[in-house]
Amino acid sequence: MLMMFVASVSAVLMHATVRHLSAELQPFELAFFRNFLALIFLLPLLLRSGVQQLRSKRWRLHLCRGALTTVSMLSFFTALSITPLAQVTALSFTAPLFATLLAIVFLGEVVRVRRWIAILIGFAGTLVILRPGYAEIDLGSILTVFSAACWGAAIAMTRVLGRTESSLTITLFMACIMAPLSLIPATFVWIWPTPTQYAVLLAIAGFGTITQLAFSQSLREAETSVVMPIDFFKLIWAALLGYFLFAERPDLFTWIGGGMIFASATYIAYRESKLKKATIAYTDKAA
Repeated sequence: MLMMFVASVSAVLMHATVRHLSAELQPFELAFFRNFLALIFLLPLLLRSGVQQLRSKRWRLHLCRGALTTVSMLSFFTALSITPLAQVTALSFTAPLFATLLAIVFLGEVVRVRRWIAILIGFAGTLVILRPGYAEIDLGSILTVFSAACWGAAIAMTRVLGRTESSLTITLFMACIMAPLSLIPATFVWIWPTPTQYAVLLAIAGFGTITQLAFSQSLREAETSVVMPIDFFKLIWAALLGYFLFAERPDLFTWIGGGMIFASATYIAYRESKLKKATIAYTDKAA
């Protein structure tokens, strides 16, 4: 729970820092430095574990996942620069919903009635936030939902890769692919950062790395049903930082819709964890 709490804090700190620096540098450039500096942070792990971690027969799937994650990050960083922090955070909770839908379509996963209901409630929460027909849907919200869909597809691919690849291999491939891919759009809006901006860019990469490590460790240490509710603190931190740093006030619809999306995503994660344990137990019993 402590690790998930740390992940929620560092994630929103990264998002707020991106929003702050986007007033001076373009989001595409911020995404490149986030990926490039993260790759530098991962180099000690690569040197310690050896280059064999980059050997894989599924490099096409790695490349596809890296491309989707890059598009997701570019869209998300752009959304952070033009949309209130709490609203982006609330809509980003839809990623597990997209991952579940894509797993049903492309991986043939079977989803029962309760998870279907959770999916519907989650997307209903998205409609509560966006209120189509009653409020104008801004570009940032569209980009956030698109980013969540791309990230959901990447999550579904991670499930496939996880059957044969180690988590370190998956992480290293993603970093090695995302850094050069994000450089391409960044070159069109490039502005050389100042020394102060370099320090802020380093903080963005640091917060992102802490988020990944703390989130992964949290899921290793405890049950999904125990730690996932802590992730909702991201919406609270986003609302607080948005208010004090950017004078943003999330409306009631953001809180209600965000709660619906988060509750459905948490329930889906809980059910998947329970089903996975039941499958393992059945396999062990049969053996």
